[in-house]
Amino acid sequence: MYADWMFVLIIIAFIFSLWAQFRVKGTFNKWTKVENSTGLTGYDAARRMLDANGLHDVPIEPVPGALSDHYDPVKRVVRLSEPVYYERSISAVSVACHEVGHAIQHAEHYPMLVARHKMFPVVNFASGIAPFLLIAGFLFQAMNLVGLGIIFFSCAVAFQLVTLPVEFNASSRARQLMIQEGYIANNEERGVAKVLNAAALTYVAAALISLLELIRYIMIFTSNRE
Repeated sequence: MYADWMFVLIIIAFIFSLWAQFRVKGTFNKWTKVENSTGLTGYDAARRMLDANGLHDVPIEPVPGALSDHYDPVKRVVRLSEPVYYERSISAVSVACHEVGHAIQHAEHYPMLVARHKMFPVVNFASGIAPFLLIAGFLFQAMNLVGLGIIFFSCAVAFQLVTLPVEFNASSRARQLMIQEGYIANNEERGVAKVLNAAALTYVAAALISLLELIRYIMIFTSNRE
């Protein structure tokens, strides 16, 4: 019975996830049409923010696709999607500075980012094998396999939960530095906040779905052990 209710909650969370993805695209597109008052491109803002924080050796590369922006901690490079790299919109500078926020976290050894990097190899393996263990365990009624699958799946959930403060902190750094350094006017902060908050919702939704799935698996596991 409890597992059934959890399934309903997972469906609701999944719908929330779809809405979050729709919102981030809609918000990004809306503020893409609004040029920032300083005339900075995403590249310009990212380069200035990196240099202002002593990260002169961190390059910025354009990559194809939309919302494919990311910071690569292995190669220490900020990669911006072409619309963000070249455009002078509120969306462009917001996303670009968010990714620089991750580069600054890396340089300062932000604890949650360090933990996330250390977890990645384990999580990469665990997230790949967990579904097979869970499917095999439920299919053959092998609760030991289910239990092992739950342990591996919990690693992936922990990784997503650690990702949340990393993303929120990067956005917070970006907003603060953009205002301090004059990359945006005070009246443009609202647009920046909307872009970054919409993006953050996608991480919240993904973590929520995974957490609810984990709880449901645990409930099924414990009910079958009784």
